[in-house]
Amino acid sequence: MEVSFSQEIKSLALGDGDTFHGEGILAITKALLQSGVAYVGGYQGAPVSHLLDVMVQAKPYLDTLGVHVEACSNEASAAAMLGASLHYPLRGAVTWKSIVGTNVASDALSNLASPGVTGGVLIVVGEDYGEGASVIQERTHAYALKSGMVLLDPRPELSQMVAMVEQGFALSEASNMPAMMELRIRACHVRGSFACKDNIAPAVSTRALMTEPAKFDYMRLAHPPVTFRQEKLKVDQRIPAARRYIVEHGLNEYMPAQRPELKLGVVVQGGIYNAFIRALQLCGLADAFGNTDLDLLVLNVTYPLVPEQLSDFALQKNAVLVVEEGQPEYIEQEFALHLRRRDIQTPLHGKDLLPSGGEYNVETLTAGLVAFLQKHAPQIDTRSAQTWLAATQQRRSDIASSLAAQQITLSARPPSFCVGCPERPVFSALKLAQQDVGPVHIAADIGCHALGTFEPFSSGHSILGYGMSLASRAGVSPMMQRRTLAIMGDGGFWHNGLLTGVQSALFNGDDAVLLIFKNGYTSATGTQDIISTPSEAAKAQAADPRLSLAGTNQTIEQALKGLGVQWLRTVPSYHVQSMRDTLTEAFTSPFAGLKVIVAEGECQLERQRRIKPWLAQLLQKGERVMRVKYGVDEDVCTGDHACIRLSGCSTLTLKDNPDPLKVDPVATVIDGCVGCGLCGENAHAATLCPSFYRAEVIQNPPWHERLLAGLRATLVRALQTKVSA
Repeated sequence: MEVSFSQEIKSLALGDGDTFHGEGILAITKALLQSGVAYVGGYQGAPVSHLLDVMVQAKPYLDTLGVHVEACSNEASAAAMLGASLHYPLRGAVTWKSIVGTNVASDALSNLASPGVTGGVLIVVGEDYGEGASVIQERTHAYALKSGMVLLDPRPELSQMVAMVEQGFALSEASNMPAMMELRIRACHVRGSFACKDNIAPAVSTRALMTEPAKFDYMRLAHPPVTFRQEKLKVDQRIPAARRYIVEHGLNEYMPAQRPELKLGVVVQGGIYNAFIRALQLCGLADAFGNTDLDLLVLNVTYPLVPEQLSDFALQKNAVLVVEEGQPEYIEQEFALHLRRRDIQTPLHGKDLLPSGGEYNVETLTAGLVAFLQKHAPQIDTRSAQTWLAATQQRRSDIASSLAAQQITLSARPPSFCVGCPERPVFSALKLAQQDVGPVHIAADIGCHALGTFEPFSSGHSILGYGMSLASRAGVSPMMQRRTLAIMGDGGFWHNGLLTGVQSALFNGDDAVLLIFKNGYTSATGTQDIISTPSEAAKAQAADPRLSLAGTNQTIEQALKGLGVQWLRTVPSYHVQSMRDTLTEAFTSPFAGLKVIVAEGECQLERQRRIKPWLAQLLQKGERVMRVKYGVDEDVCTGDHACIRLSGCSTLTLKDNPDPLKVDPVATVIDGCVGCGLCGENAHAATLCPSFYRAEVIQNPPWHERLLAGLRATLVRALQTKVSA
């Protein structure tokens, strides 16, 4: 079963007079409905995946409003949905993880932004940037600049975020520009409340259909020669209209100083306002309610900027600091340009006092603010902030010194697969196969399997994009004596891999090996369903949910055969020896075309979500429940630890040797083992010591099993007594 959002769905139905309590991303979701959105689409991805997940599960409620929801195969298909707003007065919203998602969607976005939109468009992107990010370090701002799209960066307070959704649609319609809203991780998960409004059923919807299509208008197409005119419209009409709306509706917030005599100002992106207020507090320049001693201009709209708003803010100031996260410093550069054009000589600071890259946390902002104050307001006592910064640095230094004095080295703890993940045994098999055929070039991919690039597997020479692994090895394969291997998941396969990888390799007759992890979900983004997910009917037919769902969905295999793949093998993920043999065969086969191995094994998270409620029900009824657990015979374990190096399972670890005559610690299986059997499979495939055992733990056993267990225990005690004698 999927993760349930039943409680979140209830909050979507709140109306006028109700108060919403919850996370920022869910508040955004509610705001879409309050704004009369007609259609919603997107591709899964943190930190905004809840928006789409909740909407998909809330389809029965959304149907009552006439709102269409679609889970798209990738970000490009989501962006293409927005074409509905080109001609029609339909408000549409899509969401994905940026910047990788925006890269995928960029073709459709450019062709949307050129003719401009009639209905309001809002693109909610998770600005996954900084040290907490899981993607490349780039900013969405560049796309707004190059394509002429509004960029919203709301202050992380729920009522403000909700208001910016509503204003974002209106701003998009007033300027005919698509609007993007970037939400950082902390903004998505910030908690708070806001006063709700009634949801608005769109005038044109699935319940109020249009009778005729729009009249043909060539100017609404992104196609020469009208694209030349559209480019002029961006500058001559759309951006000026957006700027007027921003000023008239006060979208950027001016917060006057409590001490205007300081004549200092700060221009700050809305999304990092909270962290900056905390930095001001540490310097004694703000209270907990946001009242500050410095003039603040909070940019809830970071593109387009309003030249007069920036220039007027800088007038009569001794200095202005621009707090802009990431690089290049787009806002600071444009600010400096407008000051120069008006010959305003106010000193402007930004990246000269703050880091050019990286996340702007409170510590970073405080250091930059102290430097700014020391330069332009030395009379302000910043000793408390400097003491706090020094204490933070000292704590790090003390910890490092303490560890060094005790000669303690902290081992690196790279991310790892979930316990029982069906992808771990495949990487074990891959290590064993390379012992036979030699090292191979491995093109890795985005997804859970990217964890295989970490120790103990260290498998992967490149990651070029979601579903791009097979395509990325195309330049390497012809240059290698040994065949290359490309790895992708079923999510990546449907996202991009089928066409950019498989189709291209077949068309060019490439001799390569593709390994597809078929775990049934886009697991890395939250185990959302995809076209190759086992059906609910297939799950229901398995009376015991512990039974394998292998083979119940053959969509991937059918698609591969339909394209013309001739060498195709489907192997259960947990069968290490079989996987090793199949990989070896693929690397050494005389067949010179594309060879595809489908490693089939259900995502362990989804498997446990099915099993645990079922077992709990059986226990509650007093029925028999059996679970499998693996362990290590300490008398047999040699202390070689090859089993750990081959699996990397977090429940397979070390403990002191119980034999006082042996120094090496022994392997042990700790609580958390889900009984996947990988440790035993590895021991068999790699011919390791036979120290692993399989135990069946039975709860609520029937009388005959109790009797048999008693007889066995009596016999064991008798044999133990005889041996000791």
